[in-house]
Amino acid sequence: MLADSNSYFSVPHQFSAYLNLWDNHTPIPSQDQLRDMQSVGLQLLTDVKAMEANCLLQLRQLDNEAKAVVDFLKLQSRKIDLVLQHILESEQQQGDPVVGVQFGGSGISVLSPAALIEGQHYQVQLFMRTELVALLCIAKVVQCKAVEQQWLCEFEFSQILDDDVEQLVKASLNVQQKMLKRRKQQNQTD
Repeated sequence: MLADSNSYFSVPHQFSAYLNLWDNHTPIPSQDQLRDMQSVGLQLLTDVKAMEANCLLQLRQLDNEAKAVVDFLKLQSRKIDLVLQHILESEQQQGDPVVGVQFGGSGISVLSPAALIEGQHYQVQLFMRTELVALLCIAKVVQCKAVEQQWLCEFEFSQILDDDVEQLVKASLNVQQKMLKRRKQQNQTD
């Protein structure tokens, strides 16, 4: 990732991604154009997550008696997210499948069977089942290096919806928290 004032930390985590080469002669889409490029299922998941975040924020401002209601609504929301995620992953995906190995709010890293050209843009659709994240973005290859018999390619986001950046940041914090818990448990057993 490029180190700038807008960069976020990244965490190692495996996920699925699909890459479609973006024509360099085509301008990078605006936020609205990117939203229009989403499948109906992806738009639905994005809208549901945005509504959920807004409602939970309002409920958290209530007193402690609302905690049980908030926990129940989180559970219901998670069930809906799981169903939508499953439906999205079951759809026919366009592009070359790659395995994601790291992500954050600024970009992703993937393992590709072939080298990708640095500076080239791709339309990227990614799915993180364990973190219930599915999104569409435009990303640029910033580095690609040989690793064993494949290529480790780093992408920075060129266009991504603000809500999707928020999802990735929350997911990266969640993954980091899980890693810290595992490390703590491992240290206690050693």
